[in-house]
Amino acid sequence: MQEQLRPLVDLTDPGPPTVDFIAGLDVGYAPDSDEVTGAVVVLDNTLQVVDHATSREKAKFPYIPGLFAFRELPPLLTALGRLTVIPDLLICDGYGLAHPRRFGLACHLGVLTGLPTIGVAKTAFVGTHADPAPTRGSWTPITLDHDTVGRALRTRDHVKPVFVSQGHRISLDNACAHVLHVTPAYRLPEPIRLADRLSRTDPPA
Repeated sequence: MQEQLRPLVDLTDPGPPTVDFIAGLDVGYAPDSDEVTGAVVVLDNTLQVVDHATSREKAKFPYIPGLFAFRELPPLLTALGRLTVIPDLLICDGYGLAHPRRFGLACHLGVLTGLPTIGVAKTAFVGTHADPAPTRGSWTPITLDHDTVGRALRTRDHVKPVFVSQGHRISLDNACAHVLHVTPAYRLPEPIRLADRLSRTDPPA
């Protein structure tokens, strides 16, 4: 399915230079059970929370690296459907083009929703990269089979980088600019930092 949907990914659209509403998406895993919680937090361009939604359900797919989208998409799509504010841009905790089949969670979300989507991961998954310079905003390319599939981006001085990749309808330059804009104080972008917290604190339905 990933290989069938991959041609639908738009990597040429530069994406919006500014947005009114940006959503962070993350999935929390319940300890000692097969329940997962999809969480979406929407921020405005001043990084104030304007909407949020969750969906808790039993996982319908096993935990297999490279196939997380099939485990995490169902609750995330349900949570997105519960929003009252429609985001202009999605940032998900995961990968986009930086994926063995060039179709990670961010690509899958973008294709299904039609929204510009960015993948931001805490750890490297595929390809190789050099360590970026220690200052905020420094980056180095992530290469896979001689292609650039993302960037290791330093969001805070002297702190480990995050790993940014295109998902859908946004350029890599623009994706990194948006990520830096929504990462004013911590290593992780504020939208997915808040979505991560919500995914772990959402009470049972």
